[in-house]
Amino acid sequence: MTVVHYLNQFFAGLGGEEAADHEPVRLEGPQGPGKGLEAAGLHVDLTIACGDDRFALHENDCLATLLSWIDEVDADVVVCGPSFGSGRYGYACGVLARELGRRGTPVVAAMTSDSPGVLASEGAAYIVPTTANVAGMRDAVPVVASLASRLAVGAPVGTPDEEGYLPRGLRVNVRSDALGAERAVGLLLAKLGGEVRTEIEPPTDRVAPPEPLADAAGALVALVTEAGCVPQGNPDRLPTRHANVWLRYPIGDRAELAPEEYLSVHAGFDTTEANRDPDRLVPLDAARALVERGRIGRVHDEFFTTTGVDTPVAVATRMGQEIGAEIRNAGADAVILTGT
Repeated sequence: MTVVHYLNQFFAGLGGEEAADHEPVRLEGPQGPGKGLEAAGLHVDLTIACGDDRFALHENDCLATLLSWIDEVDADVVVCGPSFGSGRYGYACGVLARELGRRGTPVVAAMTSDSPGVLASEGAAYIVPTTANVAGMRDAVPVVASLASRLAVGAPVGTPDEEGYLPRGLRVNVRSDALGAERAVGLLLAKLGGEVRTEIEPPTDRVAPPEPLADAAGALVALVTEAGCVPQGNPDRLPTRHANVWLRYPIGDRAELAPEEYLSVHAGFDTTEANRDPDRLVPLDAARALVERGRIGRVHDEFFTTTGVDTPVAVATRMGQEIGAEIRNAGADAVILTGT
């Protein structure tokens, strides 16, 4: 039985955020949480790792490298994480799991139920729910080890309720001793009583609106857009569609975004009018006017941008979490988010 374990740069011992751009690397034997898997009875033969930022910025190249290493050792099962509540790490785990699932390789991952990795995996992985931080490591690792051990040898695995993994959106036929008519009536009565649902609920993200600003006149406001607004020439090569990255650009003391300096590279709408006046994409002129009138305190000195066209929900979720974290760290009180 050959077991491969995927980790990010932190859990692989390569470093923290300063190593987030670390290229994919392979390490023999268990590393970090892999030692916990060993203690739970799952021997790890190979650890593969990649920096969170490197995977996000070079997804296809990193995937190709990681998958080639997994193929090389002919893995019987792959374990991803636990990534807990980390958006970038969870997304990488989910994407790797999806691609392995398409190849028929069993995968077990562990993360929070709202991680972007859950959607990214597209049901390919057995995902064990965790807490948002490493405090849940002790509870998650034995469940991961148990599932991975059985999947590696083709042993049966029970239902999500029985085994403790998240539902994968799959339905499995089982044999029943009751007649079809009896089961139909029983299911109807249970449904009318609110005890069960018979439809597969689509994955949705419900975000409760925050409380209104207590003091808008003193608020620091950040500007965010999915309209693909970038400096002329698109120097950082923001994708025009299918974007999996976001960028930030300094505003400084500018009163507005001049058309000779900025443009939209968004491939989902006619950008002619927007390029004549980039403030329609990022409303810096209007925000400055609000500051002058005392309606808001000041504007954050950077704006954040990506292209929101043909973007998978999981990718958009991950980017939103990352931008949100940057905005919170900057001390912003509110965001003006513009779209197309």
